[in-house]
Amino acid sequence: MNFDDYRGIWIYIEVKDGQIAPVSLELLGAGRALADKRKTELAGVLIGRGVKALASTLFQYGADVVYVYDDPIFEHYRTEPYMRALLDCCHKHKPEVILYGATPSGKDLASAIATDLPTGLTADTTILDIEEDTGLLLASRPAFGGNIMATILCKKYRPQMATVRPKVMKALPPDPSRTGRVIEEHIELHEEEMRTKVLQIVRETAKKVRIDEADIVVAGGKGMGSKEGFQLIHQLAEVLGGAVGASRDVVEAGWIDHHHQVGQTGVTVTPKIYFAIGISGAIQHVVGMQNSELIIAINKDPNAPIFQSCHYGIVGDAFEIVPLLIERLKEEIPKIKAAADVKEEIRHA
Repeated sequence: MNFDDYRGIWIYIEVKDGQIAPVSLELLGAGRALADKRKTELAGVLIGRGVKALASTLFQYGADVVYVYDDPIFEHYRTEPYMRALLDCCHKHKPEVILYGATPSGKDLASAIATDLPTGLTADTTILDIEEDTGLLLASRPAFGGNIMATILCKKYRPQMATVRPKVMKALPPDPSRTGRVIEEHIELHEEEMRTKVLQIVRETAKKVRIDEADIVVAGGKGMGSKEGFQLIHQLAEVLGGAVGASRDVVEAGWIDHHHQVGQTGVTVTPKIYFAIGISGAIQHVVGMQNSELIIAINKDPNAPIFQSCHYGIVGDAFEIVPLLIERLKEEIPKIKAAADVKEEIRHA
């Protein structure tokens, strides 16, 4: 395999309901840094129906080139047609690196591509870097139950591939003045050849809290002692108007449902304020919240690792501190809201 034939950083662009998935824009930000370091182009690969118009958005977020497969057969994500399109593009243009969002469809496509191309795949990457001279991708992720960070290399094959969890990377601010090249590709596919069909899409109707979209997350750990003790987390979240998060131990104990879990095996969150209460701070939890704007930790163990990852830390018993915090917030929040209303009235006057 001649590595000189492989150039460029590619991002698989996931489209859902006609919109670019946020993780794809985040990956364009990470990919831009890698491409600049290698002095090469950053490309997005768009596969879908009626998706060509989205290329301009990709240029605004850092892409230099967009490869487009626009055909009715790609209307809904299916492994086989998407895999064949991306493989076709890889064989024609030979990328050095391909990055995918670690979403259900992104992980499915990445693993399918890795079975066909002579290369490997690093899953759930949290840190990305690249060697400027060799182009070797440095894909780091927690390993051995989250106790260490492992950097995984693919020294013998190209392209190098990795999936990256949503909210781990940051999208660049959009630049409306940026433009690039759109390269329209085509592969001959027929519906009767496809082994899977999309008969119906059933939207989930159960309402679930989206902690990854919340501005404030109050998360609790096993330090809360019991399911009854964990109710204090719910109370603080309610006063703050925030969402409830939890460590893996709490979810496994059955105190709260899995979609509240923050961390490597749960959800990655980036709220404006993150409370970590009774959470020790194991690395598998920290990778899921480390990009929060403000992290406040409460733990009675002064040596808890969480204090190495927070902006403000309180050493003490959560069952003494949190009730006092709730009481004070109940007094102050109405005052803050009233002051904000007055400012708004003055602004419109």
